Amino acid sequence: MDSNNVGAQPTVMKESKNKIKVDFERTPLKERLKAKFINTYFIKNVVFKLFRVIFLLGIAYVILYPFITKIAGSFMSREDFVDVTVMLIPKNFTLDTYKAVWTDLGYLEAFKNTLLLSLACAVLQTFACCLIAYGLAKYKFKGNKILFLLVVLTMIIPHRTLEFSLEMAFKNFDILGIISFLSGGVISGLNVFGSGEIAATHSINLLGTVWPMIILSVTGLAFKNGLYIFMLRQFFRGIPDSLEESAYIDGSGDFRTFLQIIIPMSVPMMITVFLFSFCWQWTDLFYTNLFFDPAYYKNPEEEINFLSKLYTGVSAGRIEALDYEYEGRALYEQATRNTCFLMAIAPLVVLYVFLQRYLVEGIERSGLTAE
Repeated sequence: MDSNNVGAQPTVMKESKNKIKVDFERTPLKERLKAKFINTYFIKNVVFKLFRVIFLLGIAYVILYPFITKIAGSFMSREDFVDVTVMLIPKNFTLDTYKAVWTDLGYLEAFKNTLLLSLACAVLQTFACCLIAYGLAKYKFKGNKILFLLVVLTMIIPHRTLEFSLEMAFKNFDILGIISFLSGGVISGLNVFGSGEIAATHSINLLGTVWPMIILSVTGLAFKNGLYIFMLRQFFRGIPDSLEESAYIDGSGDFRTFLQIIIPMSVPMMITVFLFSFCWQWTDLFYTNLFFDPAYYKNPEEEINFLSKLYTGVSAGRIEALDYEYEGRALYEQATRNTCFLMAIAPLVVLYVFLQRYLVEGIERSGLTAE
């Protein structure tokens, strides 16, 4: 009896549903629409979705409006900047601003120099931070947590705090006096109770070269490297120790295990760190203005023309179209700056389009969890 009831239950439920469906279809259209759309659940659902759409559109407008104005201004002619009726859509569409930035400011040369430097620093920072993070994650030694705490502290130190120290360190570059010792120089001018001025007779001035940025990248001492080490350390902590133990049993050493087992597993995370490092280096203004100041060049024209220097080129009036007697010069100059900005970030947008999958995957596998 029970088995028959159990077997018949689905049939009864199916027949009941079909009966309800048939009765509903026989109901007049007006009654069906009223029952479907005029109810508390439907009204709440519509109100919530409408509020969400309006809210998201408002946020999108606030975020995208500055970019829309910059893009629209980059295609305006000189006449559009003095025409009060022109808001966003240019009346005289032109590419003169892009041509001026490309030719007068040497955009192609700036692009090449910035690409080489950003690529070199990103690769060096990725491998240096990967090695440091692996050591902090997998090796237990005294002071491990203190050392990691110091790494985290580098993430919150303002750039300007170490600006003068960095400048003097690379202007008189001499690690522990080794260069001075090898060259036969001595440290002179030391006065403990006086002015305290110390002068090294032999040192290397690295300002005006790429070496300061290369050295900071190799040693993992650049400002953003603390973030990269933190992300990679959290990722390595999620890798089972059994994989390394199996490799050690098979006779693999620490460095070989790191290269042949850990690195292949960390490719998505390393790509994420590489993208962060490359994008930050590409748009960097702090290091560029600090280490590549024109004052350190014998000839200012020999200054390395990085993308960040395009902005200073506009201020210096290197663009021939910046006519001082033109009444809309201020607006046109600002539009030129905005065009420089758009041309600077365009390669990053293209890079993100092709590597966004690895970026999202790396963030998901970063292991940013509580200790």
